[in-house]
Amino acid sequence: MAEAAVEGPRLSELLAAGRRLWEEVETGAEPSSGAPAVQDKVRQGLEALQRAAAMVAQLDLFSENEELEEIASADLKYLLLPALLGALTLKQVDLSRRLEHLESARAHFWRFLKLCRSYGLGSFHLPPAAASPLGEEAAGSPAPGGPAAAQPSLVAMASSRQAKIERYKQKKELENRLASMRTFVEGGQADEDQIREFYILQIQKWINTSLEEIESIDQEMVILRSRGTAKQSSAPPHGTSRQARAPLKPFILTRDAAQAKVFGAGYPGLPTMTVDDWYEQRRRQGVVAGQSVPQRAAGRSGEAKAGLQKQQQEKKEEEDDEEALQKARNWDDWKDTHPRGYGNRQNVG
Repeated sequence: MAEAAVEGPRLSELLAAGRRLWEEVETGAEPSSGAPAVQDKVRQGLEALQRAAAMVAQLDLFSENEELEEIASADLKYLLLPALLGALTLKQVDLSRRLEHLESARAHFWRFLKLCRSYGLGSFHLPPAAASPLGEEAAGSPAPGGPAAAQPSLVAMASSRQAKIERYKQKKELENRLASMRTFVEGGQADEDQIREFYILQIQKWINTSLEEIESIDQEMVILRSRGTAKQSSAPPHGTSRQARAPLKPFILTRDAAQAKVFGAGYPGLPTMTVDDWYEQRRRQGVVAGQSVPQRAAGRSGEAKAGLQKQQQEKKEEEDDEEALQKARNWDDWKDTHPRGYGNRQNVG
């Protein structure tokens, strides 16, 4: 299909506007991608690229049944529309829709890679159409076969690392070649072969970018889904809620009622209660089981009675023991006539 039939001002302007807005967002000096000005550019760029993609689909510009040589040189740049849509979709910062944006961006990148592979642009492994729901491949879970089965995964990791290194080298080489050709192509000084080579180099560069972005998206989706599963498992069952309790007022615990009456709180404005009163109050609030209060009260009253009886018995025994009483009196008399340190002639101690 000839360029004049497909490239009207409207289509080329939409692609140019969307790409320009993406470059401004990518290389902008704004401190945060969530700034309103940045997000306005993202929204405008997405709208322009989506309209351009709809026009390309309506014109049926590309087909998997044709060869790369059948595409006009000036039409090659429209192959980049899905990749640019995926790149701008990732620039959205609405955290409540982050998983939705990741899925949409991944679909755009995958369609771009699938289209490039159908035209024989680049040699690469096409990722799955959708990420694994549970992220088994990216989660690093142990293989069921044990250490022997884990060996292939180590080989795959080494192969993936080598592929990343190769993609990085290709990316740098492509960027250098594109930089040297951009001035001639955009200035209208390049011939058709140079224009075609320039656009194919751009496509190859975006193939490497799309592969890297899909890998990063899959890893982030695993984290987001596991986080959502953890929140669901930790949430309380529906219809159950913790009973609201009135805040406790400050107070001082005392051993018994007599101590509370004698000593009080020590400063005004603070109520004083015994341990038994506190237990009784908590029982009425439904916090402490009712049976624990009588048992504690009975136990403490029994201990108090036993202690009182022991003190009375000891006092009675002391009064009955005349010999012990006389010995204590003699000791008191001796201390009255002999001051402390009496007899210490050598200044010892």
